[in-house]
Amino acid sequence: MTLLRERPSVATAVAPARTGRANPLPQIAMLCWAVVTALPLLWAVVSSVKSDDEILNEPWSLPSTPHFDNWTRAWTSASIGRYFLNSLIVVGGALLLTMLLGALVAYALARYEFRGNRLIYYTFVAAMFFPVFLALVPLFFVVQRLGLLGTYPGLILVYAAYAVPFTVFFLHAFFRTLPSEIAEAAFLDGCSHGAVFFRVMLPLARPGLTAVAIFNFLGLWNQYLLPLVLNPDPDRYVLAQGLAALSVSQGYRSDWGGLFAGLTIAMLPVLVAYVAFQRHIRAGMTAGAVK
Repeated sequence: MTLLRERPSVATAVAPARTGRANPLPQIAMLCWAVVTALPLLWAVVSSVKSDDEILNEPWSLPSTPHFDNWTRAWTSASIGRYFLNSLIVVGGALLLTMLLGALVAYALARYEFRGNRLIYYTFVAAMFFPVFLALVPLFFVVQRLGLLGTYPGLILVYAAYAVPFTVFFLHAFFRTLPSEIAEAAFLDGCSHGAVFFRVMLPLARPGLTAVAIFNFLGLWNQYLLPLVLNPDPDRYVLAQGLAALSVSQGYRSDWGGLFAGLTIAMLPVLVAYVAFQRHIRAGMTAGAVK
C-alpha cells in the first residue's frame, strides 16, 4: 500500500520574500564614527586659517578672514619645511628598502621549501608583537657604536627593520596565491630565479605591494618614538619631532594659528595618500585573502 502525497503548489513551495526594512543601526554607528573621526581633522584645518583671538574666543566658528600667513609662518619660521623634507628623505628611503627586502623574504618563504622555512616565517611574525620600546636602549647603543646616531642612514635602517616583519607577513600570504604555472613557464623560457621574481612575480603582486606600501608609509610617517631616541640633532628632526618642538615653542609664544597650520601640513600627506590609494588598499587586501 502506497501513500499518495499531494504535490505542493508553487505558491506554497516558494518561501515568501521578506519585506522588512534593513537594520539601520550599522549605518548609524558608521555615521557616528565618521563624524567623531572627521570632526577633529576639519576643526584643525579651519583653525589653521584663523587668528589667535578667534581660536580662543570662537573655536567653533568659521574665520572671518582667512589667515593663510599662518601656513607661511609655520613653513618658514617654525622650520616645518625642513622637518617635512627630512621626513620625506627618511621615510622614502626606508620605504624603498623595506619593500625590496620584505618582498624578497616573503617570496622566498612562500614559494620555496627548505629546512627552517617555517621557523624563519614565525620569527618574523613574532617580531610584530615585540614592543619596540623594550629594544630602545640596546638599539641606541648599537646605532651609536656604528656611528649612525642622528644621521639619515641610521634612521632609514632602523625604520626598515621596524617595518620588514609586517611586510613579510602581509606579502607571504599574497605570494602564495600567485599561480605557479606562470613561474614554471618563465623557467622553461630560460629565466633565472631573479628574473622570475623581478619580471614576473613582482608585476603580478602589484596590488599587494601597493597596499602594504601604503600601510608602511602611514606607520613610518607618524613614527615618533624611534626618532626621539635615535635622532637628537635638531637639524635632522623629522616631522613628528618638529611638531612636538613646535607645540612647545608656539605655545609659549601663543601662536596657535601657526601651531594648527603646522599640524595641518603634517596631516596632508597622510590624508592624500589614503584618499588617493584607498581603492588599492581594498584591492590588495581582498586579493591576498582569496585564493
